[in-house]
Amino acid sequence: MLVLSALPSTILVVTNSVFVLIPLKAFNVAKLRLAEVMTEDERVELAKRMAEIVVEAAKPLPVAIVCDDEDVAAWALTQETKVIWADRPGLNNAVQIGVNALTEQGVEKVIIAHGDLPKAIRLSHCADFNGITFVPDRHKDGTPVLVIPTRLDFNFFYGPDSYALHIAEAERLGVPWRSLFDLELSHDVDEPEDLDGINF
Repeated sequence: MLVLSALPSTILVVTNSVFVLIPLKAFNVAKLRLAEVMTEDERVELAKRMAEIVVEAAKPLPVAIVCDDEDVAAWALTQETKVIWADRPGLNNAVQIGVNALTEQGVEKVIIAHGDLPKAIRLSHCADFNGITFVPDRHKDGTPVLVIPTRLDFNFFYGPDSYALHIAEAERLGVPWRSLFDLELSHDVDEPEDLDGINF
């Protein structure tokens, strides 16, 4: 129904009914497709800097990082975010684990934002809709930002063609949804050409 428009023992203290969830993989294996133009150290620094930008864009909303890497968890704590430990590999599993953990703590809506959005400025406006919000990438293939009410039994399909697959899932659930086209949030970084126009 389209509507236009730290570690396993970490305790989450929820202060808001809306939370931003950022899934992050180990920095040293992030952005491997950039290896032809960047060294490993450069890719690590890029991954950290982009994640910092997304954390900053989330303010004033609280943030949780979901990860399965101790270095990422330690970094997340320096950013004053919460940490949710993913005990199963894969992006879809990590997001589901994160959403489940936040739901158990009473969060009503989750903004799932990828950590590779170097132009991100703000995220809070993505949650001003009562149904599901999809922010597609500029190719209308991926879903760099996805907002769901936690009451929904939503299945995640990150990977190729995730934008269309996520829309199909919203239709399956029969809930209102919208596509929110945002120039800052639609620019994710996967390939070398995605680095064009990025200045830190």
